[in-house]
Amino acid sequence: MKDKVLIFDTTLRDGEQALASSLSVDQKLRIARQLARLRVDIIEAGFPISSPGDFESVSTIAHEIEGPVICGLARLIDKDIVACGKALAGAARPRIHTFVGTSAIHMEKKLRKTNDEVVAMAVHAIKLCRKFCDDVEFSPEDAGRTEIDFLCRIVEAAIKSGATTINIPDTVGYTTPEKFAWIIDSVFNRVPNVDKAVISVHCHNDLGMATANSVTAVAHGARQVECAVNGLGERAGNAALEEVVMTLDVRKDLFNLSVGVDTREIMRTSKLVRDVCNMPVQPNKAVVGSNAFAHSSGIHQDGVLKSRKTYEIMTPQSIGLSDNRMNLTSRSGSHMVKSRLMALGYNEKEFDIEAFYKRFIELADKKGTVYDDDLVSLMESKGESDMTDAFSLDYLNVSSGKGTVPTATVRIVARGKVSMEAACGDGAVDAATKAIDRITGYSIAIEDFSLTSLTEGREALGKVKIVARANEGVFTGIGTSTDIVEASALAYMDVVNKIARMKKFKKKLPNAK
Repeated sequence: MKDKVLIFDTTLRDGEQALASSLSVDQKLRIARQLARLRVDIIEAGFPISSPGDFESVSTIAHEIEGPVICGLARLIDKDIVACGKALAGAARPRIHTFVGTSAIHMEKKLRKTNDEVVAMAVHAIKLCRKFCDDVEFSPEDAGRTEIDFLCRIVEAAIKSGATTINIPDTVGYTTPEKFAWIIDSVFNRVPNVDKAVISVHCHNDLGMATANSVTAVAHGARQVECAVNGLGERAGNAALEEVVMTLDVRKDLFNLSVGVDTREIMRTSKLVRDVCNMPVQPNKAVVGSNAFAHSSGIHQDGVLKSRKTYEIMTPQSIGLSDNRMNLTSRSGSHMVKSRLMALGYNEKEFDIEAFYKRFIELADKKGTVYDDDLVSLMESKGESDMTDAFSLDYLNVSSGKGTVPTATVRIVARGKVSMEAACGDGAVDAATKAIDRITGYSIAIEDFSLTSLTEGREALGKVKIVARANEGVFTGIGTSTDIVEASALAYMDVVNKIARMKKFKKKLPNAK
């Protein structure tokens, strides 16, 4: 146990508190199942007394999820603890987590209790928790601002009363690593029965130091970290699970500790939480951001091509990604462009890299990002003027609205031939793309769809960007119009034409089958 750090996931409790609306039972269960696959040690499933829905969620997870300890939160109030115990009744490994504010401001302004009264409340509550389960966690809320003598006193009393885990929370993200290390050291040095409980930490990110405070506490003896996927949580969020886990994994030379988490499930878990909670992940987010394994600088790309370890301290595969991403921009060097061309199937004897690189830079300055289909077009043409479209959208009509099945009719001109198709979909855009697919016969999966306004007012010009995957690769399409559906259809047609060019040019490659 001394060599392992337990991962206590609070995405479904503290993380949910940051959402615009509560998660349903089914949504919580989906995330809980993935957390079990991730192999976290404890899942804090909710706050049973807070609502009938949360009680049902905790109860359902307790009955259906195997592996992790299932935990419920309760205040130092009898009805909270009873509700929590009942909700956890079906769990193979239940835990009740109870808490009370211990900082001067919490006791004076919120509780209006004396030190002695708060200690007595904690002792009573922990003993009641033990009637429902043997695994009891106690948190002196706002420990980061709690007077150290009182913190040590209530921790000692909590352990004596039967608490098996003591959580030291930096509830408002106020401490710094040095200060938090001193608090953890004080608990270990001044609480005589501290060896009878696991010391945990729960840090918030108000000053951007949640992960730093958490791993500092681990370095000073804490053996449980409370965190949330993607750093979800009250205000600025909790310590991010993926950051804590990968810090301990990548820097084993410093910590020499293990975690039981299957890191290969991190990205899958992050995306599920992002989608279910409708909380986007910033591109530069550590570990799971879309740019976390992307390289744009020519110097960085050249280094990674020679040895990934030059700029990657962990592999994409270690968190469940298939590979890193090299962004081709005007900052990319000729070495990277040559490497991408050869990966597409070209032989280096087929091109003069110096001459091609000049054309690449010209295109990159105009487009920003250059994709594989752009490279192929540059290889097979004299310039952008030769990148003609195989398909042209000649007509689009959609019918959509409340009580109406969304339907789209499209007419496309392809190599002088006019084709018309209609399709129904989940919405007008879905119907339009399905009608286009019926004409082209392509199998296209949209991976990302974004809409931005280029102008102001009701008749603003909208820009749609689509990232789609086909058998030929990943393609990006752009479409603009004052009509959102038309802009979407044009962006989709941009993807279709890039696929058509890729199909045509791949047939010319020496290794094409």
